[in-house]
Amino acid sequence: MADPLGGYVPDTVKNDEPARDAIIRLGKVVTDRAEILLGKEKITKESPEYWGIAPLITDEQAEIAIKMKKRKPRTLEDMKKLTGLDEAYLLEQLDKMSEVGIIEYNWENEKHEKQWILPMYVPGAAEFANMNADVLAAHPEEGRFFERMSRLPLEKITPMVPLGGAGIGMHVIPVEKAIEMENESVSVEHISHWLDKYDGKYAASPCSCRQSRKTFDEGCADDPEGWCIAVGDMADYVVETNKGGRYITREEALAIMKQAEDNGFVHQITNIDGENKIFAICNCNVNVCYALRTSQLFNTPNMSRSAYVAHVNTENCVACGRCVEYCPAGAVTLGQKLCKKDGSQVKYPKMPLPAEKKWGPEMWTEDYRDKNRINTHETGTAPCKTACPAHIAVQGYIKMASQGRYQDALALIKKNNPLPAICGYVCNRRCEDACTRGTIDEAVSIDEIKKFIAMQDLNADTRYIPKKVVPSLKGEFTEKIAVIGAGPAGLSCAFYLAEKGYKPTVFEKNAQPGGMVVYGIPSFVLEKDIVQAEIDVLKEMGVEFKCGVEVGKDITIAQLREQGYKAFYIGIGCQGGRKVGVPGEDANGVMTGVEFLHITTENEDYKLNGDTVVIGGGNVAIDVSRSAIRCGSPKVHQVSLETRDIMPASPDEIEIAESEDILIQGGWGPKEILTENGNVTGIVFKKCTSVKDADGRFNPQYDENDTMTIPCSNILLSVGQAIEWGGLLDGEDVEFWHGNYPVADKVTYQTRVPDIFVGGDVYSGPKFAIDAIAAGKEGAISIHRFVQPHSSLTIGRDPHYYVELDKEDILVENYDNSKRQRPATKPGVGKDSFRSAACTLTEEQIQIETKRCLGCGATIVDENQCVGCGICTTKCEFDAIHLERDLPRASVMRKSEDKLKYVLGNGLKQKLARPFVRKTK
Repeated sequence: MADPLGGYVPDTVKNDEPARDAIIRLGKVVTDRAEILLGKEKITKESPEYWGIAPLITDEQAEIAIKMKKRKPRTLEDMKKLTGLDEAYLLEQLDKMSEVGIIEYNWENEKHEKQWILPMYVPGAAEFANMNADVLAAHPEEGRFFERMSRLPLEKITPMVPLGGAGIGMHVIPVEKAIEMENESVSVEHISHWLDKYDGKYAASPCSCRQSRKTFDEGCADDPEGWCIAVGDMADYVVETNKGGRYITREEALAIMKQAEDNGFVHQITNIDGENKIFAICNCNVNVCYALRTSQLFNTPNMSRSAYVAHVNTENCVACGRCVEYCPAGAVTLGQKLCKKDGSQVKYPKMPLPAEKKWGPEMWTEDYRDKNRINTHETGTAPCKTACPAHIAVQGYIKMASQGRYQDALALIKKNNPLPAICGYVCNRRCEDACTRGTIDEAVSIDEIKKFIAMQDLNADTRYIPKKVVPSLKGEFTEKIAVIGAGPAGLSCAFYLAEKGYKPTVFEKNAQPGGMVVYGIPSFVLEKDIVQAEIDVLKEMGVEFKCGVEVGKDITIAQLREQGYKAFYIGIGCQGGRKVGVPGEDANGVMTGVEFLHITTENEDYKLNGDTVVIGGGNVAIDVSRSAIRCGSPKVHQVSLETRDIMPASPDEIEIAESEDILIQGGWGPKEILTENGNVTGIVFKKCTSVKDADGRFNPQYDENDTMTIPCSNILLSVGQAIEWGGLLDGEDVEFWHGNYPVADKVTYQTRVPDIFVGGDVYSGPKFAIDAIAAGKEGAISIHRFVQPHSSLTIGRDPHYYVELDKEDILVENYDNSKRQRPATKPGVGKDSFRSAACTLTEEQIQIETKRCLGCGATIVDENQCVGCGICTTKCEFDAIHLERDLPRASVMRKSEDKLKYVLGNGLKQKLARPFVRKTK
């Protein structure tokens, strides 16, 4: 694919203005574009070499720069001889040129005299201009200038670049801890070497790539300040010339790099001056970094890679996916550990390299920032992680639990699910439905293991409060964010915003936070102290809760905007019930199941007099029926459209209901509610002959003549849930579809009103808590990007692309043959009690159950794509991935002046080494 921005010219270039000859000549002196240097293309006003520097300097300053020649140090005496200018006036011009970034300076000579240098564009003038906030504010086109000049000169030569980079651009330097035990490492491979070399001379300065991308709305939402650590004389330059630099100590430099590693940023050093000099250590986000782009877009890792390559110890790997999530190069992807049925291992594809085939635009990946986030190989990975809507690292936390690492297991779960205790009681366990062990006997009791782990949150001494990982060196973010609705989606959104460094405020109209997990799930299923414990964790993270406040009634979104709120996440769920549209449904004794559950949550002494009929066939209807028993109804009859074999309720829920003497009957729909003096006396049902049509759409058909009548005093309608908007969106231009569901982007959850985001049941319709939790995390990601100006809401997001391995083509020979463990129940808790009878597994049972896991998944490394940054090693908690020094020649650092010699030589070597392919007519 060719450059989509080929020929780009900013609107600042005016056609009616004559070209400035001095700028054109200076552009030719500095540029590295081969087409211009070879005379195949001329610099014009439309060339980035022109429009990128023309606004920054006068013609006189351009003439000064031309006389300096590129990368030739000039002392003041040299400059006076070259220009013939008065010293004071010359110094004034040099200062101005230094401030806008056209020239730099240092004291690298025997006399330690100040000397000025005309740098290349990248690394050099384009970056320096983007580091100066005043320049960038006045001339935002400098952002695109940097982008253009970090790409155009390299398009044709990058496939020929040898290991080590040949003095071009930047070079990945590994996480120090990842190579500290490597006996064969050399000094230049260690960050400590460079910190020692420039001891005491460091300055934190803005990241020019982050600043540049923001000028055309492709920012990554990091605060740009401080991520680039200038060293040596460059530290003075960025401090003295308005580049946003500030002097820092070695300890501060190390703290910045540690925070960078926590965020998954890659360490890089400048690589244009040979092995004895660098001028910066950068901490790079692949979503914006131009140096990493060079190797990723062109699929030419030699441009960036260190001497190291990641390798996986498959025996230790549990496919948790943390390395995959953070790999900047897309080199690690989830695959499988189990053999195929024939005993062979799955063979995984590798990215071809320029040494193996002729290279051209067809080998480029323009959307590399999205492609390198793909999680799973097409042949699949662990079914549990794949099936879970939040893609929790199931195999990982089971392994940790087996090792007694319960706190670590809880931390790992919370990477994707901040409410594991709640989910332990209400999850529909799609992971277990998909579990490979289920093809042998019974699935691993994943949910019970998670519940055991999550119970630590009930104790203030053992609960896990996540460490905040903030992509800013200024501390936590101050932008005010409102989360409206304290159900699973809202709580999840608030949790991940807090983890990112915000202090969101959650508005909840009810007296207690929790949404439907409090007011829609009875305590005998989920005790409320469990919900409160998880909410207490959010409070400790800085989340503020304002309960009893209905947005749209007590305060409006417009008023919250006036108070400084920058974004709104609406996760109010579907808290209203639906009627069935039959005569008599407005009689006394008729209530929606949702309303009934809300009432019994607030008042467990609520009484139902007489027999009850519950209409509905889902898990909520089961909860309604069981609650009716506890409210004193002598007989509860549950009737659904679906017959027993296709009822939406899970089989174990049906079994529990029947054990409590609830009569369940399927295949009937309501026809009429019988009343007397306005009170319910019974209900007539008609036979349902089919629930869905031939296309699978809900379209029930009935035999009107086949009826049955059930006498009763109470009818509870549990046939669906509805959104109760109230006045929440009054005055807001949110679009709706399918009744009153808000229209929003499927990836970002942003509505037509830019600062309003939605998620959970209010967007998707009624689903399960884990679905809402997954949506809440995505909402937090979007809001973080939205409130940080000029950031992309879509670029580089985790696509959650998971494929389940083929369970028909695996070989499982040796496994623990223990039976599935089941928790005990509390004695003396009967069907008349709202207390939960559920127990967790014992620790002994946990040790038995965790050994039943087959360990299906593993991480796969494509060595051709790995750039050896070592970020993966900082995320792995299983000692499963390490760096090995496979490419020692990648540590050979050259001077920029020698690059053509090495690039052309390597290009010829590659051409001769490629397999000969005869051309066909």
